[in-house]
Amino acid sequence: MPIIEVSKIRKTYGKTVAVDEVSFAVEEGEIFGLIGPNGAGKTTTMECVEGLRRPDRGTISVLSLDPIRDARALQQKVGVQLQQAQLQKRITVREAVDLWASLYPRPVDGDALLDRLGLSDKRRAWFMTLSGGQKQRLFIALALIHDPDVVLLDELTTGLDPQARRAIWDLVREIRARGKTVLLTTHLMEEAERLCDRVAIVERGRVIDIGTPAGLVRRHCPTQTVVLETTDAGAAAHFETIPGVESISWHDSRCTIRGTGGDLVTHVIQCLAEHRIRVTDFRTELPNLEDVFLTLTGHSIRE
Repeated sequence: MPIIEVSKIRKTYGKTVAVDEVSFAVEEGEIFGLIGPNGAGKTTTMECVEGLRRPDRGTISVLSLDPIRDARALQQKVGVQLQQAQLQKRITVREAVDLWASLYPRPVDGDALLDRLGLSDKRRAWFMTLSGGQKQRLFIALALIHDPDVVLLDELTTGLDPQARRAIWDLVREIRARGKTVLLTTHLMEEAERLCDRVAIVERGRVIDIGTPAGLVRRHCPTQTVVLETTDAGAAAHFETIPGVESISWHDSRCTIRGTGGDLVTHVIQCLAEHRIRVTDFRTELPNLEDVFLTLTGHSIRE
């Protein structure tokens, strides 16, 4: 059975439909992402999985337990990092970790956890003096203090600088490497592509499609693009014979070749080598999850 199973949940606030018949399943040991723009319904869905909100209809199972009915039992098995959270301004990092550890019968070593998260030199620092990345790492430490089987992360790197974001990505990969199951939400497509084994694209409260990042790209955006520069007068005629080519456009000496098929780039390189076409620049432009979202919805993921 899946570790997390969400079946046709719906959640409304008055006339506003936040989540509309959402279904997905998360397998053991995978990182599963709910992706989409701000306001798509990702956080509301996550809060229903966490047991913080009760869906109007539909069912949710986490480790074969109901998040509402079995909340106390799940607290021992699930770690949660909320999108918006705060601690007392003058609580120290070590005090926060000790407080959370006291809530569980078998917590992990708090000092070792802080070391792994790069917070060992901040043990005595007040919460209010921490940077955004340090606060996020502290909240992740609090979510992991009881060594949970399932970790729920809501927009864990929003607003962080690239260095802090990549450090947290490494941490999430480490969580999975230890056999844990991770469900996260994000509106950052690069984050989803780097981290997630599978994703569900959420738009206006509905799941549009589910699959691996690479699989979704192949399914919805099969076109690949090669951009090169050459002054070879006979290049255009040779490029037109390349298998899978859909269009060729020129701007001065820059040529843009678009086509389908996983071997397009290989065929272009073979054509260049066979006809000894000299190029001064060569690059590929591959579609990504943001292109998938544009294809499915017609508007930008970042709106």
